[in-house]
Amino acid sequence: MNIKNLFAPVDMTEGSPVKQIVKFTIPMLLGNIAQQLYNTVDSIIVGRFVGDNALAAVGSAGPLLNLMLVLFMGVAVGASIMVSQYFGARKREALSKAIGASITLTGIASLFIMIVGPLITRPILELLGTPESIIDWCTSYLWIIFIGIAGGGYYNIMSGILRGLGDSVSALVYLLVATVLNIILDLVFVAYFRMGVAGVALATVLAQFVSAFLSLWKLTQMKNIFDLKKEYLWPERHYINTLVKLGFPSGVTQAIFSMSMIVVQNLTNTFGEQYIAANVIVMRVDGFVMLPAFSFGSAMTTFAGQNIGAGKLDRVSRGAKNGTLAAMVISAVLSVLILIFGKFIMGIFTSTQELINLSYNMMCILIIGYIAMEVTQCLSGIMRGAGDTMTPMWISMFSSIIMRVPMAYIFVNLTKTPELPQGNCYMMQVSMLITWSIGAFITFVMYRIGKWKTKAIAR
Repeated sequence: MNIKNLFAPVDMTEGSPVKQIVKFTIPMLLGNIAQQLYNTVDSIIVGRFVGDNALAAVGSAGPLLNLMLVLFMGVAVGASIMVSQYFGARKREALSKAIGASITLTGIASLFIMIVGPLITRPILELLGTPESIIDWCTSYLWIIFIGIAGGGYYNIMSGILRGLGDSVSALVYLLVATVLNIILDLVFVAYFRMGVAGVALATVLAQFVSAFLSLWKLTQMKNIFDLKKEYLWPERHYINTLVKLGFPSGVTQAIFSMSMIVVQNLTNTFGEQYIAANVIVMRVDGFVMLPAFSFGSAMTTFAGQNIGAGKLDRVSRGAKNGTLAAMVISAVLSVLILIFGKFIMGIFTSTQELINLSYNMMCILIIGYIAMEVTQCLSGIMRGAGDTMTPMWISMFSSIIMRVPMAYIFVNLTKTPELPQGNCYMMQVSMLITWSIGAFITFVMYRIGKWKTKAIAR
């Protein structure tokens, strides 16, 4: 096989749907593993070289960080949908203008977060009742990330563009380079210079700028597919409107999820530093188990976008069925591995046995929910790729706000006893499991109704 073919855009409108989806998913899955290594290595190094409280601090910063990143997530999803549909429809000028609009909006979003992020960090952490023992670490970590947000923002958007063009391999390679650099810088800043959580944040920012630069370089080399000219960086209203129309619901979806996590974080903080640290460990391991769902979901978006653009609706339906089944099988295998090797995995993050047992028990509750998440992510990916980004947004709003938040508080309060004055902490995971399961059922029903089939933009 010619090595250049690995880095060439993939036309997903031809060949076996499931083979194309799996072929496209594998580099994305590896890339997502590398992305998850960013957070995981940060947690391992902080937990081992600084302590459990520092581990809790990095985890407590997560919900607020994710809330500020919704602007990039919205632009990235909108860009990926536009690019995949225009690429499938073979509309070169429209594709060029869509990419230019995406790059410009990313710059605006970066500037906004650089200014607003540091201003609101401390007040929100205090509002959430973040323990005094970790709030200073949380604040310094978030300030550095927000000030250097452009690197991560541009990588996410440009890798989304590359995926929309059918190139998931380049994004993988650039992310692997950045991940290795991140690990090296983590060790240098935290283990050698003793910079604590600030060193973790600085390492992440620098590594993300490297991946962003490499992604931009790749786009400049794809002149046979689209034109990256200065005039296209001044976006036309039509492309701005389309990008916002497609990306806004996805951004709102992530914002809703992040806001619910922030509200739930307030409840999490009542259980103390040890539970917060255990929750961080669970989130890190959870992130790896979720990777097939997110990877297949993103692949489904590109697959649906290209085939909708090419007018091949029958291929979309076949790909949705087979791709979702493949994702569910992979998730089931990972769940079994977690049950068998879970305590060993938790032990990588900390040597505190109580923390290992607590995080393992929390993880076991969530096991079945991972299979349900495959259904949600895959079928939502199909709907988004077709241009229907509103339906997944409403489903997320219902499950994350109307169900998850009240359910967590109710379950915890119902289990309060003299022995457990704060309630049973495992009710947090029980509420999440129920939410995931109901969300998957609603997503399946809405996919079958088929409103997404009428939402194509590249006609």
